[in-house]
Amino acid sequence: MSISRHFVLAAGGTGGHMIPAHAVAEELMARGHRVALVTDERGAKIPGIFDHAQVHILPAGRMTKNPKSWPGALKAILAGRAMARRLNETFRPTAVVGFGGYPALPALLGALADGIPTAVHEQNAVLGRVNRLLAGRVDAIATAYPMVERLKDKYADKVHLVGNPVREDIKALRDEEFPALTDESVFRVLVIGGSQGATILSSVVPDGLGMLPLSLRRRLQVTQQCRAEDIERVRKLYADLEIPADLATYFNDVPEKLGWSHLMIARAGASTLAELTCAGRPAILIPLPSAMDDHQTANAREMTEAGGARTIPQARFTAVELAKQMQKMAMEPGALQNAARRARACGRPDAARDMADLLESIGSAPILNDPVRVGPTPTSLNLQGVPA
Repeated sequence: MSISRHFVLAAGGTGGHMIPAHAVAEELMARGHRVALVTDERGAKIPGIFDHAQVHILPAGRMTKNPKSWPGALKAILAGRAMARRLNETFRPTAVVGFGGYPALPALLGALADGIPTAVHEQNAVLGRVNRLLAGRVDAIATAYPMVERLKDKYADKVHLVGNPVREDIKALRDEEFPALTDESVFRVLVIGGSQGATILSSVVPDGLGMLPLSLRRRLQVTQQCRAEDIERVRKLYADLEIPADLATYFNDVPEKLGWSHLMIARAGASTLAELTCAGRPAILIPLPSAMDDHQTANAREMTEAGGARTIPQARFTAVELAKQMQKMAMEPGALQNAARRARACGRPDAARDMADLLESIGSAPILNDPVRVGPTPTSLNLQGVPA
């Protein structure tokens, strides 16, 4: 026997918040539950996610350091809270969970006002501002890392290490062998810069690869994300170096590309780290220095200390340093394969399952031990405010 409950998932409109929320939503719906998403305009426009869940856009004010922004932000937060409470009346959620970002704040405030069980999920190794604000009031705090900065010791009893949920096509890579690599085979490098800071990768990576010994350079095959304004310049650099390169401003098949890559060069965003460790792929990480609370440096620490990655601070990210680190990983016998194993050991592939278990456990409806999971096909809605 199975039961259907209702869950509200609230997430800011970036991939770092939305992708984990989507993975948990898929798991909950596979168990027969209904899910509604609360997000902002950006989150609602991300393609390919939350196709089978209600989507609600709520106003979410952002408190900046400028006091002049506070009245407007507070007004938006209160308006969003009121809308969230109307959603609670009609959708009647068992629990509300925030995945970070300012749009999660009014949804969680509404749930707290209505006495609905709440949880937050922190993808980074530093507790984010919204989660930090509400940590003392929610029923459960789920983390992606065993050590999370800015998380007070007094909350230890309600902290649960679940990992960072990833998509099923990333999770499937965990069962695949590391791509075969010999002294003569093609050496595939994947470079992902994200929406911020990709320009420095476009500037440094081609020059760094050009400094590699000829025996390695002639085997390279590069797939690189570039900003539109950089792409032709980078294409010429690779052509001059005679390095085959596939360049694009966006890749919609990252799981496939990650699957056949031997090494990734990337920022240290939470989703990137979760995908690398789940799949078991080594990396050279360049944390984004402007990330809030320098959380990308903290994110990279676990994988780097385990030996699955090498971290280069942006201030020291030069072509010479990149070439040096790549030679250590690519030219020492078995080094890449060993790094891949160590990266995989950091992975938490059952994060979506464990997060769904946690949400069921804090929900007000009774929990039934049902080993059978049923996957319904709910009607897809895209609404603002509350259902009609």
